[in-house]
This record gives sequence, C-alpha cells and structure tokens, in this order.
Amino acid sequence: MPVVASAMKLVSEPIIYTRDQHPISRRNISKNALTVLYGLHKAGYRALLVGGCLRDLLSGETPKDFDVATDATPEQVKSVFRNCRLIGRRFRLAHIHFGRDIIEVATFRADEKGETDDDGLVVNHNTFGTIASDVQRRDFTLNALYYDIADFSIIDYVGAMEDIEEGIIRMIGDPAERYEEDPVRMLRAVRFAAKLGMRIEPETERAITHKKHLLENIPSARLFDETTKLFLSGYALAAYEELRIHDLFGELFPATSQLLKQFEHPQCPQYKNLIKRALKNTDYRLAHNEPVAIGFLYAVILWPLYHEELQQKIDDGVHWHQAIHDTIDDVFREASQRVGIPMRHKSMVRDIWVMQSRLTADKLNKKRMRSVMMHKRFRAGFDFLELRLQTGESHLQKFYDLWVQAQIDMPEAVYVSDERRSSYKKKRRRRR
Repeated sequence: MPVVASAMKLVSEPIIYTRDQHPISRRNISKNALTVLYGLHKAGYRALLVGGCLRDLLSGETPKDFDVATDATPEQVKSVFRNCRLIGRRFRLAHIHFGRDIIEVATFRADEKGETDDDGLVVNHNTFGTIASDVQRRDFTLNALYYDIADFSIIDYVGAMEDIEEGIIRMIGDPAERYEEDPVRMLRAVRFAAKLGMRIEPETERAITHKKHLLENIPSARLFDETTKLFLSGYALAAYEELRIHDLFGELFPATSQLLKQFEHPQCPQYKNLIKRALKNTDYRLAHNEPVAIGFLYAVILWPLYHEELQQKIDDGVHWHQAIHDTIDDVFREASQRVGIPMRHKSMVRDIWVMQSRLTADKLNKKRMRSVMMHKRFRAGFDFLELRLQTGESHLQKFYDLWVQAQIDMPEAVYVSDERRSSYKKKRRRRR
C-alpha cells in the first residue's frame, strides 16, 4: 500500500489493479486514443492512458480528452505517427491529429523541477524520466493514475484510487512548493472541487492562503483561459463559491472582490445576487445545450466596478456619453492587470453596457426602438437588463415591459438583426 501524504516526496511501490479489479473497459476509450496506445505498444514503447480521463471513467463520466504517457521521446513518437506534430517549449509534447480530434502524448518526466525563474515558476522541463518519476511531477493524486494498454491494468503510485473514492483532492509533494512551480494549480484545485464535489485536503488547502499572491506572476492570457474553464464547464456557480471561500476571486478580479466585501454598501447584496444568478443561469443553459458567452459573464462580473465609476463620473459633471466610454476604458485597463480579456469579448462587454443606457433612455420612439432591436447585441443587452431587474433594480420594470411589448409588436426587427448576424458570419467565412 503506497504511503499517502500531502507532503509526500518519495513514492513507494505501486498498487497494480488488474483488469478484473477495476471497471474501465476499452469500449469506453475513444477509438483514436486506442490507435495511439496500440501504435506505441506495437513499436516497442510503453503506452498508458493517464490523468483526468481515468478519473472521469472511474466516476462513470465520458472524458472530453484522452491523454497518453509513454517512454518514447517526442521525436520517437513522431516517427511512429505521420499525423503527429510536436509542440511546446516548457515541456515538449506530441499531438496526434485525427481530423479535429487530437490525442496528446507526453514523455515520462524526470523528478526534477527543471529550469525555473526567480519566483520558482518552471519555465523549462524537458528532462525525461520513468513512470515512477513522472508520477511525482503530476499535480494531484486524482490525476496520477495510469492505464497500461499492455495488460489493461491500472497503476497507482500515490493512493489515487482511495482519494477518488473518498472525495479528496490531495497535492503530490509539498503543496507550497508545487504552487510555487505553477500557481495555476490553486485554480485547478478549486475547479476540481467544484466540478467533482470533492474537498481539498487540509495541507493542500492551507498552502493556498500563503501562495495565492503568486497568481500575479501568471500571464493574463493564461488566467483568462483558466477562468473560462471555471465558468463555462457547467459548474460556474460552485466554482465561484470555491473561489470566494479560498479568496482567489480577489486574485482574479481584485476591484470587484473589494466592492463585494463592502457589506455596508447599499448595492452590495444586489451585486452579489447579479453574479450568482448569472452563473446559475449559465450552468442551466449548458446543461440544456443552450449557447453561452464568456463575454456576457465578464459584463456581469465587472458590472459593479463599471456601475460605481460611471455614477461617480456623472455625479462629477462629466457628460453621460463621455462618462460611459471613459469608464469602460478604465474598467478594461484595471481588469487587464490580472485577466486579459481578448478584444472580441471586450467588444461584447462594451456593447452590453452601452445597451443598458439605450434600453433605459428617456425618449424612445418607434424608430429609435427599432434601431436598438436591430443591434447585434440587443438580445444580450436585454437579457442583462432582465437580470438586473431580477436582482433588485425594480425601477427597470417599466423599461423591461416596454421592450417585451416591442418584441411582440415588431418581431421583424429582431429577425432582421439575426439575419444580419448570419450574413456577417457567412462573409467572414468566405474571406478566410
């Protein structure tokens, strides 16, 4: 039995679960993953499934991706598969392409940190090793199982099967040191807790408090990718709650987090409800295969900051039109210091916020209303207005009723808007 500890450094002999001791069947493994596994095995290399796909299979879920680990170097993998491309600088990987499906193949890593920067962040780790060393370079025990295609067994060096059964997220090695190597592991711990309904092991959890500031060193584009995983995977509300519990939300959105902590602020409860309801609605839409947009969620999360600064500028005598655009620029500048929002999503956030002013304008005649309804962001802006009404802004009721009636009276206006978007997308496809 392997010794399981959050500060584990040495790995004992693994437990081998033979085919009759575990539920994973090749019927549940993708055809392309099996092709890669058998191809490597036939070429004389070790070939194992590893990571989250095994965790999902053991939980009765369908994995989104299948990752392979091997003792073959990336160049040797490429020599086996003509449809292979090598990627990565920090750690070289092989991608086997089957149309749009990609099977990622990683060579066993050595039990070394590799090249690090002044903050301890690993910037180069292309030293290869064995399966025994590779397991120690993985983050959490639940991601450190191996399925061997040679005999269909599961190899467990770190007590992962037991942790999965007990619902524990446990770091392999010293948690503080592993967070220093890659601070994003803190966000991954939270994401797994939200997705799987598991609890973070105490030492793994305590280290987050002391190392959360290291997220400041992560490129803003990578943090955007991580927040997208947190909020668009079907468990956004649970992920938000976990982020708040571990004070990581403030590392991603410091200005919004500070406003949400001002309990004496009269609109603090409304801001909190707005975010929670939007995240809950997102989970619902994903569960029912309805489209969602990360831009809409950023409009919600950054709304408290935008709303407060806009009101302050208007109170200071700035013309409302100038105040809107100056505030949007200020909010984007503030947000980009942590989470880099791509331009296409910024455009959606900007349109939704500007749409709030257009939907609540004082003088709205039929011509102006038709123009608003033909805007490509009308539906998103209207949904945002409805969300604000649902979370306590009762003064918006008359505007909400007005636009509901307008959509009944002028359905062709919204239809034209949809047609315009469809035509625009077709033109873009032709240009590519």
